[in-house]
Amino acid sequence: MARGLARQLPGWSGSTAPVLRLAVGVAAAVVLVDQLSKWWIAARIMDPPRAIEITGFLTLVLAHNRGVSFGLLDSDSALAPWLFSGLALGIVAVLVYWLAGMRRRWPAVAIGLMIGGAVGNVIDRVRLGAVVDFLDFHWADLHWPAFNAADSALSVGVAMLLVDGLFGRGESPR
Repeated sequence: MARGLARQLPGWSGSTAPVLRLAVGVAAAVVLVDQLSKWWIAARIMDPPRAIEITGFLTLVLAHNRGVSFGLLDSDSALAPWLFSGLALGIVAVLVYWLAGMRRRWPAVAIGLMIGGAVGNVIDRVRLGAVVDFLDFHWADLHWPAFNAADSALSVGVAMLLVDGLFGRGESPR
């Protein structure tokens, strides 16, 4: 699939096909881990829903985020999941296009993580109308908003791109 896509998109060369395959593989792995972990938590661990303290700073919870990152723009509107999904898929399209000039593995892995995380959360929005979150990190009464594997992949991908932008050698001009 990646090889055929690489031939069809303008600006893609044979040298970018392995990087595209890597990014697609990373994205697929993220979606698989994300969806399996959400299923396992919702169907096996949190039935019935409850809080399960794992450590003094980590509790498993079952939360449904109807907004965007960290619950921002929380909405009960029937259109919200579709709008947020459309926005996420638009960003995924931009990321896929960005891969067109990518020849290095590090940023390709970062983009793969971001694509996989976005797609994992879109699947939830389309299926459930909200994103399933279950990791609640806290210190005393201070809680980080609950999140999931897709959110983690997105965060790590963004951090990798920041590190690459600050310390990477960059892409050479074509």
